[in-house]
Amino acid sequence: MLVTEVVEETPDAKSFVLEIPAELSAAFAYRPGQFLTVRVSDTVARCYSLSSSPHTDTRLKFTVKRVPDGRGSNWLCDNVRAGAQVDLLPPAGSFTPGRLDGDLLLLAGGSGITPVISIIKSVLSEGDGRLALVYANRDEESVIFAAELRELAARHPGRLVLHHWLDLRCGFPTVDGLRELVRAYAQREVFICGPEPFMAASGKALAELGVPDERVHVERFQLVDEDPPVATGGADATAVVTLDGETHRLAWPSGAKLLDVIMEAGLNPPYSCRQGICGACACRKLTGEVHLMHNEVLEDEDFADGYILACQALPRSETVEVTYE
Repeated sequence: MLVTEVVEETPDAKSFVLEIPAELSAAFAYRPGQFLTVRVSDTVARCYSLSSSPHTDTRLKFTVKRVPDGRGSNWLCDNVRAGAQVDLLPPAGSFTPGRLDGDLLLLAGGSGITPVISIIKSVLSEGDGRLALVYANRDEESVIFAAELRELAARHPGRLVLHHWLDLRCGFPTVDGLRELVRAYAQREVFICGPEPFMAASGKALAELGVPDERVHVERFQLVDEDPPVATGGADATAVVTLDGETHRLAWPSGAKLLDVIMEAGLNPPYSCRQGICGACACRKLTGEVHLMHNEVLEDEDFADGYILACQALPRSETVEVTYE
């Protein structure tokens, strides 16, 4: 896809505006809060949320914040300029409201604002619900979309309430502090996105207020710019893999992910993010048992049908049989 513009949001965050060819417009239709998977190289792909809204923006935009040693984020911020081409998978993800006319409580930390602002713009444009945003950052300079949020709040008085939490003023977000900030909005549907410590504090604050789990939607960013951890322990196994009409018996070391085993055998299975987020590597388990180290996409009905994520699967039986057919 063609990058038409690169916007410097903060000293360590950039947005990339895309031009989608007309013939791909249906495939790249999206809902507020969804993400794109960006292939950085043959072996590195990363998921980044769309900060544009399908209701207010004519072009897709995703936003990237640098992280220490980030192989995806740093490469994109350092190398991609207007006029560059990027390799993408279509939008995906379930961090999106079922409707746009309800009242919402939104909690974001750092780059977790990216899918949240897409939801904000969509609700303000298409619905009549009220929004309360609690947004945590290190300092004023690190607030992504600061001007846009101010403008949205000014344009929609009474419908968008902003609560900025700045670490340099208030310290790191605490359960007690967050609980008091969100108490007035505890009856609303909740969307949370940000680093794991912020997610944990927000979740505990909501639990103490009695907010039921079914009203809380989360999008975790702690893995989106890291390579998956290496597992240890367990026993070696055999993987029986049916792919492209052929069946292969592969030695499966205990600490290896199934996707890595298949690729090291010279096969070409589908995959993208390699972090349990996008679902591109999903295959169906016919026999045996596995453990998924991380999962952000499969739900109970998928597990009931036997689906697993090859990029996160470790063996838990002597033989595991899977199929991509």
